[in-house]
Amino acid sequence: MRIPVVIPYKPINPKTRLSCILTKEERQVFACMMLRDVVDAVKSAGCSPLILATAPLQLDDVPVEILEEGLNETINKFCAENDEPLAIVMADLALADRSSILSLLTSGGDLAIAPGRGGGTNAIYIRSAKQFQAQYYGMSYEKHLKYGIETGLMVKIIDSFRLYCDIDEQDDLIEVLIHNRGNSHRWLVEQGFEIEMKKSRIGVKRPGFNSSD
Repeated sequence: MRIPVVIPYKPINPKTRLSCILTKEERQVFACMMLRDVVDAVKSAGCSPLILATAPLQLDDVPVEILEEGLNETINKFCAENDEPLAIVMADLALADRSSILSLLTSGGDLAIAPGRGGGTNAIYIRSAKQFQAQYYGMSYEKHLKYGIETGLMVKIIDSFRLYCDIDEQDDLIEVLIHNRGNSHRWLVEQGFEIEMKKSRIGVKRPGFNSSD
C-alpha cells in the first residue's frame, strides 16, 4: 500500500524571514522548489503525496486540496474515520530524501515524530490516522508527544538531521547548498548564491543583491 503523505504548503508570500536575501517573488519560487524536493523525496520512498495548500496550485501530477479551514481542523477532518497509515511532512524540508522519509515510516511505532527546531513538528507518521489529533503551531512537538503518550500509543522520536532542518532563515540556506542536490540547490546557484568562508564559520552570500529591489 502506498502511504499518503500530506504536505501543508503556503504558495503566497511564504518564508518572510528570507526577505533579507530574496524578493517576494523569489521567495514564492524558492518555496515551490523546496516543495518539489519534498514531493520527490516522498515519491522516492514509495508514498503518495497530497498537498494541502492555502491557495490554488498546480504541481505536475500531485493532487492538491485547498485549506478552507485551519491546518489542524483540516487534517483532523482528513483523519477522522480513516484507519489507514498517514504521514504529514512540512514543505520546507529541502534536505528530505528517500532514506529520511523511510526512517519516519519504519520506526515501528504507532506514532513517529520528527521534531524541528524551536519545538515544532517537522514530520509525523501515524499507524492509524483516526487515532491522531493535529496540534500544530506553538510547541507542537511537546503537544504531539504528550497526546501520543496519554492515548497509549507507542511513540518513536525520529532523530534525523534531514527532517530536523527546516529552511526559514538566511543561514539555513547554507545547508541547502551543502546537502541538497535537487531543485532547491540548483535554483539558489542560478540566482548567484555562494558559500562564504568567514573567520570562525561559513555563511552564504549573494553578490549584487539589494533587499530594496
